[in-house]
Amino acid sequence: MTEADVTQIRIGKTALGIVGLSLLIEEMAKTHADKPDDEVRSFMLERLAGRNYMPASAKEEYGNAFVREFRKSLGQHYAEDTIPRGIDIKVLGPGCNQCDALTEMVMAVLTEINVPAEIEHVRDVKEIASYGIMGSPALIINRKVVAIGSVPPRENIKKWLVAASASLPAR
Repeated sequence: MTEADVTQIRIGKTALGIVGLSLLIEEMAKTHADKPDDEVRSFMLERLAGRNYMPASAKEEYGNAFVREFRKSLGQHYAEDTIPRGIDIKVLGPGCNQCDALTEMVMAVLTEINVPAEIEHVRDVKEIASYGIMGSPALIINRKVVAIGSVPPRENIKKWLVAASASLPAR
């Protein structure tokens, strides 16, 4: 097994590495693109169970995450499998110093304003390209691109996060 065989995905609140997911998605793109989600879910669970530990109590979450990744890779609509648990933040970039600095700054601001969020640093070039963004780092807050090509000032990040937190349910 090489590092390329493992794809990191979010299952519930946890990011996990799944062995063989990208190869299976590539294979299924030709045969399952028009199949219903239930059929895609069953097929993927069956094929991936042999190489990945999946607790019986979480099979539904795993299956939903697999369908989400499959649909996303094809550019198709997919239903989110989790209820938002705060602000949805994505930092897009290959892992350069600027990308890492942006991620750290976002986390520091979130700590300062005490707001829940899910932060994902997307490093995969193909996934970054799927957003249609050509510069890095890029910052996406609740599916809205707010910065591309540089690390924005801390005050801007704080303003964007405070505004995004206004739409969260009361805690």
